Amino acid sequence: MTPLSQMPLETARSVRVVLTDIDDTITSEGMLTASAYGALEELHRAGFLVIPVTGRPAGWCDHIARMWPVDAVVGENGAFFFRYDRERKTMQQRFWASPEELKRNRAKLDAIEVEVLASVPGSALASDQAYRVADLAIDFCEDVPALPESEVDRIVSIFERAGAQAKVSSIHVNGWFGDYNKLSMAKTLLADVFGMDWDETKKAVVYAGDSPNDEPMFAAFPLSVGVANIEAFAHRLTSKPAYITRGHSGDGFAELARLLLDARRG
Repeated sequence: MTPLSQMPLETARSVRVVLTDIDDTITSEGMLTASAYGALEELHRAGFLVIPVTGRPAGWCDHIARMWPVDAVVGENGAFFFRYDRERKTMQQRFWASPEELKRNRAKLDAIEVEVLASVPGSALASDQAYRVADLAIDFCEDVPALPESEVDRIVSIFERAGAQAKVSSIHVNGWFGDYNKLSMAKTLLADVFGMDWDETKKAVVYAGDSPNDEPMFAAFPLSVGVANIEAFAHRLTSKPAYITRGHSGDGFAELARLLLDARRG
């Protein structure tokens, strides 16, 4: 991972779209700081497309799409995107699965929930689970004492034995049924809403993240950036980000925003 400060100026100038994780990438220790939120707003005002791509739930994403300085949001690790049209005051939604599929998948996830909580002492249902439509989030360190990595791996294995996908974020193990991830829905959003084909997208996008559930994005985008705390998960990553910030979490995101804004200003 090359220090972000060494990104060539012309490379930074080519960026038109900022895709970014939220937890521990924009937030710091669970808090959305003024500097990180201000960086989002500056990027948006400067004309960048700004799109969070997160594991957080539909209920949060409705709020983010409406009230944050962003152009859209991808949620629940790619289960959907929301885009709020502020002029028409309408919310555009696209889900990967049909309502019938979501209902069937929820029954299977409910069974996995029972097994995980019975088999992995100290794990808990994520506090935001009530606002989710497509996945199951198991908390291993957000609102519970941090579990050892071996127990996190055990949670992943329970999901996978049941035929579900499972991804580890900095705070949760998220599991779901379906052939989607952060990348597939981000590609769908950029093509269907913003008219960007894949060759154009790869040249114009920077992605910022911090954990293993960002790996599909790190692998897909030549301009991928890990905030400094990605180092804690580096041993779990086959595909690492191309660049790494000096700052951790929201400070690292603000560092990336400054670089992009300075490059655009010339």
